[in-house]
Amino acid sequence: MTEKPSLILVPGLLCSKDLWRDQITAFEKDYSIIVADHTLDDDMISIGRRLLDNAPDKFAVAGLSMGGYVALEVTRQAPERVTHLAVMDSRDIGDGAEERQRRLDFIKLVEQGSVFKGVTGNLMPMLIHPSRLQDKELTNRIYQMAEDVGKEGFIRQEKALLSRQTLTHILPTISCPTLILAGADDILIDVSIQRDMASKIPTATYIEIPNCGHLPTMEKPDAVIEIMKDWLAR
Repeated sequence: MTEKPSLILVPGLLCSKDLWRDQITAFEKDYSIIVADHTLDDDMISIGRRLLDNAPDKFAVAGLSMGGYVALEVTRQAPERVTHLAVMDSRDIGDGAEERQRRLDFIKLVEQGSVFKGVTGNLMPMLIHPSRLQDKELTNRIYQMAEDVGKEGFIRQEKALLSRQTLTHILPTISCPTLILAGADDILIDVSIQRDMASKIPTATYIEIPNCGHLPTMEKPDAVIEIMKDWLAR
């Protein structure tokens, strides 16, 4: 029997395996799927190293938001092992001063024991399209993912994001089939940043999903599945 190719899926900040629920169902027949755990380390280099230590020799990797940063870091560390790269609603550059301060403020609030659900509640309008804010099934899944990550995991994730370096310099060196996917109405990561990142990668295809915010795998799962099928077939 031929061994299945490997597909590693990397969730975003405060996100769990459920971020990829529909994509896992769609691809598990044809791919050996691994969902990376990036809640155990508080710096990006260590997260990338841990993923590689637990990964097969060759693999496709798709990451959303924080997961996109991780996917790029993995590609920086071991480009020869990455057969396909997908970066969704993410970017290659570090935080600006305002974003860094927001992360530090969130860490402080959580360390002081504020209601953890409040963090996700504050973020919700930035995570999904305005038309979905009253979609209780979707918002409840997002709240549950945050609970699954937990306070300590969240703090480590935020510290890792604060530690990350700009990776613009690696973009022209990426040679595997690459997908840059954006929700057209993403508030957190402007589409112009994502389009610019794609323009620097020789093998990149750039796609925007209309009427979609920062979490396209949950907001527009069927569209993402079809786009990923084309990416993996390249």
